[in-house]
Amino acid sequence: MIKRCLCCITGESEAARRSNDSHDYPWEIYTLKELLHATNNFNESNKLGEGGFGTVYWGKTKKGVEIAVKRLKAMTAKAEMEFAIEVEILGRVRHKNLLSLRGFYAGGDERLIVYDYMPNHSLISHLHGRHAADRVLDWPLRMKIAIGAAEGLAYLHHEASPHIIHRDIKASNVLLDSDFTAKVADFGFAKLVPDGVTHLTTRVKGTLGYLAPEYAMWGKVSESCDVYSFGILLLETATARRPIEKLPGGVKREIVQWAAPLVEKGRWDRLVDPRLAGRYDRDQLRNMVQLAMRCTDGDPERRPTMREVVEILKSSGGARRRETEVVEVGEEEGEEGEEGGKREASQLKKKSWRVSSRMR
Repeated sequence: MIKRCLCCITGESEAARRSNDSHDYPWEIYTLKELLHATNNFNESNKLGEGGFGTVYWGKTKKGVEIAVKRLKAMTAKAEMEFAIEVEILGRVRHKNLLSLRGFYAGGDERLIVYDYMPNHSLISHLHGRHAADRVLDWPLRMKIAIGAAEGLAYLHHEASPHIIHRDIKASNVLLDSDFTAKVADFGFAKLVPDGVTHLTTRVKGTLGYLAPEYAMWGKVSESCDVYSFGILLLETATARRPIEKLPGGVKREIVQWAAPLVEKGRWDRLVDPRLAGRYDRDQLRNMVQLAMRCTDGDPERRPTMREVVEILKSSGGARRRETEVVEVGEEEGEEGEEGGKREASQLKKKSWRVSSRMR
């Protein structure tokens, strides 16, 4: 149905397209010529990033509006469906913490999606990427981003009709506008959940390190899978560690495995991003990390809902942007921390936030 609608829309003439600016559709249908001009023929210097199914370019329209244009790599049936899903979902949802769809182009072998341009790029670029060295995200901004992303996801789970499971929550899909307001993006893997349905069984999509164990193993997807991914995102935001890191000898360790023994000991100084140089709110950090461990519980029934996540984050004081508490940062993690994590992981089975990666 979605694909048929897109084909009908994109078959219109330029004159018909302009006449449809009378809001028959919640988006604009661009011409290829417009987007080629805006992106300087998809010039390499305009590239903002590249994902599994497309490349995103910066552009500027003739009216001077900055845009981001995702260009699908290849016109396979799979890519066509993801294009249709993303246009369909973004066309129906409106929330301050969701990336807005400006429009699209679908013709010949080209599938292009046009979004608002996010001048502060993505959360991952500030935690691990090219912007990480330019400006360290201070603690109040990290709280603001976490709350904003949580509110966007809560809207998808609880207010959108039908409800929407994102399936690919990660730092690169949390974009930041000029005020560092979080915008959840990239709905190519999203699933619409009919009323009364608690979970779906489907092919596994998403990113390693963020996948809930029940989804990674059996393809059972529900809103709690997004909650798990969001828990990983919270840990990543607080610690600036990647979801999966390589240890000497080629051993891989997930962020929950690293964090769990430190949480048990209350070593918040060892958990926080050392680049903050001690400038963070200890209570907010503790609440954020403990919430992250609840979100990543191996039992999906024990995870909070995204509504509850929003309430907990806001109640911790992040919404009030309190004065940052200066605390003393402990020593960098060494071999003792790594070995301690291995020794104590087995003890965490009895905890409500036990390590779940062993189930994968």
